[in-house]
Amino acid sequence: MTVVNKLESALASAKSLSGDLKSFSLDTDNQEAKQMFGMLSTNADNMVNMIESRINTLKNEEPQYNQEQ
Repeated sequence: MTVVNKLESALASAKSLSGDLKSFSLDTDNQEAKQMFGMLSTNADNMVNMIESRINTLKNEEPQYNQEQ
């Protein structure tokens, strides 16, 4: 498994985590929990953005991803 494949797997997990946390935030009436899940969801979204950025960087830098298909 290549680094990009591992990052793409981590990206999918981070997106799923973010969605779950948003769902938890919507499902609770407890304001403290709602705020906590919202903050954690924002953190997960930041992870998604950073992982996507790293994937794009690798795909631009690595010759095997620049080959025309």
